[in-house]
Amino acid sequence: MRMRIALWLCGLAVTGSGCAGSRLSGRDLARISRPALIGRIEEQAGPKAEVFRLDPSYKEQLRRLDAKEGDRRLQLKLTRGMSRWEVAERLRAATLSLLPKEEPWTQAIDPVAVARVFQSYLVEEVPVNEPDYKLLRPMGADSVLEFVIQEYGMKSKEGKAAAYVRGYARLFKLKGGTLWSRAFDADGFKQKAGNLDPFRVAKEPMLYKDAMNGLVDAVAAQLARDLNPPDRANASPAKPQTSGQEETTPAAETPTPDEPDPL
Repeated sequence: MRMRIALWLCGLAVTGSGCAGSRLSGRDLARISRPALIGRIEEQAGPKAEVFRLDPSYKEQLRRLDAKEGDRRLQLKLTRGMSRWEVAERLRAATLSLLPKEEPWTQAIDPVAVARVFQSYLVEEVPVNEPDYKLLRPMGADSVLEFVIQEYGMKSKEGKAAAYVRGYARLFKLKGGTLWSRAFDADGFKQKAGNLDPFRVAKEPMLYKDAMNGLVDAVAAQLARDLNPPDRANASPAKPQTSGQEETTPAAETPTPDEPDPL
């Protein structure tokens, strides 16, 4: 039976304190010793350009160009600015870099080895479907910290455009049991990052990449805070399980958002 992850949907800002999800305690964190960190991106996640079709402010600048065609061309530029693999990998790597240099994070499975198992070592071969996590067990993994990008790209309102990214993260044991989960929904509007001019982005796709990196780093900072509970110093380290019936790995589902907790 598939497990539904109950989460709080929150908008993240660089200076925000975040919102509550399925909170992680030091005791729960102590139950794992060898995590594998995985970033993946859903097949239709993006990049999406929802600028010209949804915001009529650009009509005069587009001249005779159809709004749908304008978004299609912009989408191609976004793809050149930052690949799908880069978005997912940035979130994984940025979060890990912010975690304490302590167990269990210092004992994480080598990301190259993880990528080899799931054949995601080529730039565009980032997993789109939930991997078979049982393949991690021979490597010694006892848990998975998973980052899932559900949607990302550029959007606009009232003549101002911004990058955005939406998804969720979760920490679960391979033998069953979700220890922590959080949804995220970040964009340049919440960050007050200023207008990301789509016409400039079309000429300089790196502007979009810089904006997306800023969003992903803000999300990573919040996730890292969640994954470093204040009571972890008082928790006992994980002990190997020697008996008991093995449970199944919890399957991922699209998070069911509750009311947002404003920042």
